[in-house]
Amino acid sequence: MSSPIFNSNSISISVSDDDPDELGRMRVRVRRKRKKHGDQRGRTEFTQRLIRWLVKFWMLLVFLPAAALLIFEATRIGRKPGLAVNSEVNEVKKPNSLGNKEPRTEVKALSQANKPDSTLNRLDPTTHVVGGVRELCLKLLPAEELEHLELPLNEESSNNLVKRLVYISDQDNVFRGGKSTLSWQRVNDTRFNLFTGSQTIDEREKSFKVNETAVIHCGFYSENGGFKVSDEDKNYMQTCKVVVSTCAFGGGDDLYQPIGMSEASVKKVCYVAFWDEITLTAQESQGNKIGKNGFIGKWRIVVVKNLPFVDQRLNGKIPKMLPHRLFPHAKYSIWVDSKSQFRRDPLGVIEALLVRTNSLLAISEHGARSSVYDEAKAVVKKHKATPEEVEVQMRQYRKDGLPEDKRFNGKKALNEASVIVREHTTLTNMLMCLWFNEVVRFTSRDQLSFPYVLWRLKVVKNINMFPVCTRKDLVNSIGHLRKAKPLTN
Repeated sequence: MSSPIFNSNSISISVSDDDPDELGRMRVRVRRKRKKHGDQRGRTEFTQRLIRWLVKFWMLLVFLPAAALLIFEATRIGRKPGLAVNSEVNEVKKPNSLGNKEPRTEVKALSQANKPDSTLNRLDPTTHVVGGVRELCLKLLPAEELEHLELPLNEESSNNLVKRLVYISDQDNVFRGGKSTLSWQRVNDTRFNLFTGSQTIDEREKSFKVNETAVIHCGFYSENGGFKVSDEDKNYMQTCKVVVSTCAFGGGDDLYQPIGMSEASVKKVCYVAFWDEITLTAQESQGNKIGKNGFIGKWRIVVVKNLPFVDQRLNGKIPKMLPHRLFPHAKYSIWVDSKSQFRRDPLGVIEALLVRTNSLLAISEHGARSSVYDEAKAVVKKHKATPEEVEVQMRQYRKDGLPEDKRFNGKKALNEASVIVREHTTLTNMLMCLWFNEVVRFTSRDQLSFPYVLWRLKVVKNINMFPVCTRKDLVNSIGHLRKAKPLTN
């Protein structure tokens, strides 16, 4: 028998024409597997390098996006117009700095509207950390309580050591500076004039002695002394019981409308801004004219003529320190520098800083220094007064024994007096008169003389020296826009 099976088997084991292709495909698949394995190893190495780079530079990756976000937010805020609250109608407006409701195109004419970092019209509260807890710097009563708040307007306590003030006038004392025909602005090259009277060193010493009846210089020495106010304005000022006041002499600053007040404050509080004719002209040139009723927005504008001093800073001390002479029937007053916008309810501020703390006067402590003598050096260094006049003042204070680092009730006596809140009593009126006299005698840098007056007038105990953060909550600080023009006559 032939061997077909063998032959068949030999055929079955012989290599067909398709075998080389099959083996080729197998070889190709093997090569593909090696290639795929190499890619995986490459990706693993890249991932490891990436992780090492991220670990090395992770702080940079966090910082750069945060910095970009901060820059973006800063530019966005700078472009965003400020909003003001009109409490009378309880709606949000976009006013100009004078509170007028003109189109936004007119607002661009005002200098502060072009400042990208302006804080104008901000109402957000200021906070600070106390014992690890963040608290409000100024804690006002709730809005509903402010609307029904009644401040005590009764007569002052009969226990006061000073019961009566007598202001020296030209009928009581012959003016030593010369004849009454002399200019009220200059008398023998001194800052004493027909407005202030000529206080002698002996009279200065006696003025610090506390008696039931105190006889002191306190401005308004003569009817011929300057600071002339119209009868219409005088009549208005005599109606005020609670006053918020400011002034801009020499055209240095614009007028900022108060914000954040309650309906009760709008009705009960007088807002009075003192201007001179230079400021009036400057504001009218910008289109900011006084209405027929004497107001611009909330402010009653009182135009003063015949200012007593050539130095405009000294003229500004009159409404700042002597509101009791300008508003004879007022019980409380709040002074705000022209470089700031008052942004809190005045009745609530008086309740928080005076009534609640049982204080007669509230003023911001200095943010940088506590020593009068250190402040004197800073004043000279910043060219805010001449070295000669500061040295005369400091020499007198050293002679009188003023300590190097005076503190008042455990707090700084050195103040930053851009905001002053006070009750009008015989004692606080006396304090302010003595402070004004020191400013006239020495330098117009009033922070140098305030600690001295407190130290000499030892009976004044209940003064609220509130911290800087409270002052920042009371106002939006804009800063001086222009240099005030001095008087030339």
